[in-house]
Amino acid sequence: MSVGFSRRPAVGLIAALLGTALWGPATGAAQTAGGGQNSPRPVVRDATRTDTSVELRHMPEIPPTPVVLGEIFERPRKLLPRREGSTAPPSFTDPVLQGPTAQVGAPTTGANFDGVNNVNGVLPPDPSGAIGPNHYVQVVNLSLAVWDRSGTMLKGPVNINTLWQGFGGACATTNNGDPIVLYDRVANRWMVSQFALPNYPIGPFYQCIAVSQTGDPLGAWHRYEFFISQTKLNDYPKFGVWPDGYYMAINQFNCKVTGCSWGGQGAVVFERDKMLLGQAAQMVYFDLFTIDSNLGGMLPSDFDGPAPPAGAPNYFVEVDDNTWLYSPDQLQIWEFHVDWSDTAKSSFTHTPAMNLSTAAFDSNLCGYSRNCIPQQGTNRKVDAISDRLMYRLQYRNFGTYQALVTNHTVDVNGADRAGIRWYELRNPGSGWSINQQGTYSPDSTHRWMGSIAMNKLGDIALGYSKSSTSVYPSIYATGRLSGDAAGVMTQAEIPIQNGSGSQTHTSGRWGDYSHMTVDPADDCTFWYTQEYYATTGSAPWRTRIGSFQLRNCGGVHDVAVTSVTAPTPVLVSSPQTVTVGLANQGTESETFNVSLTDSLTATITGSPLPVTLAAGASTTVNFGWTPTVTGSHVLTATATLASDTDTADNSNSATSTVRTPGDVAVTSITAPTPVIQGTSANVSVNVANQTANSETFTVSVTDTPPGGGTAGAVSAPQTITLAGSSSTTLNFTWNTTGATPGSHSLTAAASTVLGETDTADNSNSTTSQVDAPGGSTTMHVGDLDGSKTLQGLSSNWTAQVTITIHDSNHDPVSNATVSGNWSGGASGSASCTSDGTGKCTVSKGGLKRATNSVTLSVSGVSLAPLTYSSIANHDPDGDSNGTSITVTRP
Repeated sequence: MSVGFSRRPAVGLIAALLGTALWGPATGAAQTAGGGQNSPRPVVRDATRTDTSVELRHMPEIPPTPVVLGEIFERPRKLLPRREGSTAPPSFTDPVLQGPTAQVGAPTTGANFDGVNNVNGVLPPDPSGAIGPNHYVQVVNLSLAVWDRSGTMLKGPVNINTLWQGFGGACATTNNGDPIVLYDRVANRWMVSQFALPNYPIGPFYQCIAVSQTGDPLGAWHRYEFFISQTKLNDYPKFGVWPDGYYMAINQFNCKVTGCSWGGQGAVVFERDKMLLGQAAQMVYFDLFTIDSNLGGMLPSDFDGPAPPAGAPNYFVEVDDNTWLYSPDQLQIWEFHVDWSDTAKSSFTHTPAMNLSTAAFDSNLCGYSRNCIPQQGTNRKVDAISDRLMYRLQYRNFGTYQALVTNHTVDVNGADRAGIRWYELRNPGSGWSINQQGTYSPDSTHRWMGSIAMNKLGDIALGYSKSSTSVYPSIYATGRLSGDAAGVMTQAEIPIQNGSGSQTHTSGRWGDYSHMTVDPADDCTFWYTQEYYATTGSAPWRTRIGSFQLRNCGGVHDVAVTSVTAPTPVLVSSPQTVTVGLANQGTESETFNVSLTDSLTATITGSPLPVTLAAGASTTVNFGWTPTVTGSHVLTATATLASDTDTADNSNSATSTVRTPGDVAVTSITAPTPVIQGTSANVSVNVANQTANSETFTVSVTDTPPGGGTAGAVSAPQTITLAGSSSTTLNFTWNTTGATPGSHSLTAAASTVLGETDTADNSNSTTSQVDAPGGSTTMHVGDLDGSKTLQGLSSNWTAQVTITIHDSNHDPVSNATVSGNWSGGASGSASCTSDGTGKCTVSKGGLKRATNSVTLSVSGVSLAPLTYSSIANHDPDGDSNGTSITVTRP
């Protein structure tokens, strides 16, 4: 129901306490220099009350009773300026009107049963309903009921505040309505909300939210009371489920004893993750009145199917007629980003690029009068509510694009004939645009109060009320398939319930909304609830609940968890990844939840995870897993699909051992030197386990030959198990057959063990010289000596380096060609040929005084048949490393 959102009058259920609305001039959008609109500051509040109830099935029922016996109450109308009595444009025909059209198919009906009727004596009904895996839950003003999927009532009708019995505060003591119920698919939970107005029309004003503890709506509920405002009434609350919160749009009114005046659009998000656990939770609230006082009637997005991309904002959308200070006719999209780790960073933003111009429409039905839609058998008319979007704003993520569907009521011909303008918006990653739009009014009968949704195939269903002077108000639905011509409802309309009576209450209240949802069991079947009349009277309204399909969604439904792969052993408190294999063994594409549990204590992230798999497809998904205790952890993955025909393979497990850190070390390695090429030598390696844990690890020895030559063959790595705080010696055989003569580096390495942080001692090295039988076959640099001289009276200087070449027996080598490169303060190459003493000198002249130093690096030595062994390079006087030397300015 609406208290009378500025563009809408409203009927309520509390005595008529309000006087004439007080209106000042509305302001236009406050523009920033960049052309966007400012984001107001977030207001952050904790829930004022919270607890967990007993199971609903065991709660004493609060039976529904009329607010006052024999009477129906309405709140006085409160409209925004420029709505009431505004003049319709001259003759107008909707440019995207769908008139009489050949229908290519018809929906197939399923379950169909009566919902709750007017047991509380109120107007309007405000019917909201949601389908889950095993239940259908409906809320109306002011009652709640639960059925199984076949329509057998399991609970109710009872007053909605039955859920808050014993809770205390306004949520327990009032039962004020404007209810919404949603099924949270990802969490397998239910959410029910209504507002609480304990001192209406003055504050404080509250929002009551209950989240089921499990997927059973008859079980226990986590209950919350949130204080919204002391002065602003939170009217017409509409909700959407999003991964990071339960989002709510409200139409606000500044209320006093003397009356209420428009207070602006409000946007709120509640801390879903905490509410699912029954923990203390926060809300983040934005008041948009100071940004643009004309904003109102927004809807938050409510997602079905696969989750939105990580970090995606919740999208709020409103429709604007070009007579409401916006031009042209358009949809505005706003982005609500919440940051629960730093709520001050939360934002509610909009840019001109998020204004989507629509095909022209006329929202002015009957001058926005409530008495507008004709009915059979009476001259009383009912409300069109043509000034806002109709619930829901449904969101879907198809991977390659995101989609939103929504609708509102329009005048299709300038003569007050009600039809339904509907939209599909798409965002392929580059921003939102209108993918298709149409106005459904195939004949002269009025259609209004719609609710729209899209299933996993992209098929769209539209439910609505239908009435005329020859048709009692009835409930109908139509639809289109994803591949049909754009902008057209191609399916023949079907009756959910034909009416047989009309409403004669003078208020004309109808709606204020209806509710189309998609069955999570197949993500294809639509369920719709709306009001109708079986008999003519003041307000003997009834509601109906019906399901239907636009195409065959049948087939074999069977998903399986084929594997669970967990690392083992793992370190306690260390983040790990558990991989779960999944398969769709049925004949239909399926969207289902996968959860991971641990038999011991651990933190698991990403669970439950929604997964979409085509028929016959398989995939793997990953979960974060951080075990917090040592021991043997059994990790179980479970796939949940309500329609699964074979649940025996829906779970699978893996076991992982969780333990504390270890530490091993190679304490020494010894090898004989020199070794004659072609012989074998024993290499001894000492290893130690430096913690109290028993450790299994692998020790290997590698040979690095000189100059990229040929290494000797070392025996295979050895895997050993060492008791805690013990050590041992391992022996390896080093066969030097074919090994390049020269200095070989032998390195022993122990593999790291679980949790090891000190790996510096996991390896150790030694060197051993391999000599050719009967003589040396390698040569190396045996000494580098640098010197410098000034060049006459100038400030230039010259650097000289004398290089000594030795063979492996350290005897001088003559006629060897030495190559090198200058670096530092000089560049270029250098070369020389060793003399009989094995020496030769290179120089670099013309060095400026500003050049403090230069470096020569030996890059090669050549003289057949000897091989250059750079690893044997050395300098006995220690002024170089045998390969490079730096000469400083004199």
